[in-house]
Amino acid sequence: MYYDHCMKKRSALKLIAGYACLTVAAASMTACSEPKPTFSAIDITGADYARDFALTDHNGQPRSIKDFAGKVVVMFFGYTQCPDVCPTSMAELAEVKKLLGKDGERLQGLFVSIDPQRDTPEVLKAYMANFDPTFLALYTTPEKLEALAKDYKVYYKKVDGKTPTSYTMDHSAGSYVYDTQGKLRLFTRYGSGAPALAADIKLLLKNS
Repeated sequence: MYYDHCMKKRSALKLIAGYACLTVAAASMTACSEPKPTFSAIDITGADYARDFALTDHNGQPRSIKDFAGKVVVMFFGYTQCPDVCPTSMAELAEVKKLLGKDGERLQGLFVSIDPQRDTPEVLKAYMANFDPTFLALYTTPEKLEALAKDYKVYYKKVDGKTPTSYTMDHSAGSYVYDTQGKLRLFTRYGSGAPALAADIKLLLKNS
């Protein structure tokens, strides 16, 4: 009886010691792991949409997200005759590049036209020059644009004007942000401000 009692006591002590070791090991792993970064924009890491694109830039070069490896990509959908949202968003992105300092070279701005009827390559190139010479405007056919917008969950609609060419485009406002590996990470709402986006991009660069 005494022997059985001692054996049971030893087994219990071993079990407690085992749990203690596991707890210490788990705590050590937690302490060593990198904390998840906190972004100002909406974190959509792992989303099953907007993963890639096949478009043409204003220089006539075919483009996909793989072309910008090593850079954080900010992608905005708009049109050159937009009166407010589009130029404001692109000017804000140019300000973000300045706020990044030397890391500004690792930022790629992309402007996807939702108005292929009027946004010719020449028009798009001239439009980008108003903001930053390294930013690229992208375009495709009306049919492919429709499929792309669906994949990116982007809304756009033509609103007729007084003349056939004076129409406007209703569209969703916001930008997608990809990390340096070309993975979709963030969605930033229109009007969030250059400092907030610059801080988010610094986090992505730091963790790249």
